[in-house]
Amino acid sequence: MNNILRKKSILSAFLLCLISFSTATAQQSLWSKETYKNAKGDSLLYRQLFPDYNMVRKLPLVIFLHGSGERGNDNESQLKWGAANFSTDKNMMMHPAFVIAPQCPANASWDNVSNENDDNISFAATPSKTMTLLKELIDETIKKLPVDTNRIYITGLSMGGFGTFDAISRYPNLFAAAVPVCGGGDLSKVTAIKHIPMWIVTGAEDIAVSPVFSIEMTRALQKAGAHPGFTQYPEVGHFSWIMAYSDPLIMEWLFRQRKSVSK
Repeated sequence: MNNILRKKSILSAFLLCLISFSTATAQQSLWSKETYKNAKGDSLLYRQLFPDYNMVRKLPLVIFLHGSGERGNDNESQLKWGAANFSTDKNMMMHPAFVIAPQCPANASWDNVSNENDDNISFAATPSKTMTLLKELIDETIKKLPVDTNRIYITGLSMGGFGTFDAISRYPNLFAAAVPVCGGGDLSKVTAIKHIPMWIVTGAEDIAVSPVFSIEMTRALQKAGAHPGFTQYPEVGHFSWIMAYSDPLIMEWLFRQRKSVSK
């Protein structure tokens, strides 16, 4: 009897793994493989999620920035964490949107940091090459697709969390909301970004990216008169993005944000 139960358990586990793999593969197939190239010949790989949209109605645009471990040139790794939560049947039904998930090349970064210490970083005056290409891609997408420019959102995890702060600091009039996850930003830029609705997320036991970065940014924004959301998950390390992108409250909050006037 024990052998029979053991075999059934192994079979059940195998089937669950197979279902999970099939689901992930099916979700990835919803994301088209794209390449952006500018006039200089520079390029940026990205995946794009197209909703079942009505051309009469404009829809939000979400920018999803992956972490350092997903850099490369396969145009697939950036969907490993978090992005798939935007392509579930439920989310596409409740929050139809265009979603762009670019892939940062190896040895590159979304942000351009000139200085970093234990609780703050400083962004350089000029953006990284990757961030410049991302901004060009966003501009081109706005021209080609029916994007609601009052509902352009950006989110990212780890390196992408730093990239999220970098992007809103450089283009403060572009985004309607931001969700930086286990990242960090330049406290000197708070005045320029305090008008942007934010939900900042971190893990209390994160030793890869100290939660102090998120805590100090939240405090600085509050001191400047902003009202950012802040979540620090207890007993969670660097993988706080698993909870963040699975939280329906964060998703609902994000898609509820909009700018009052187009910029």
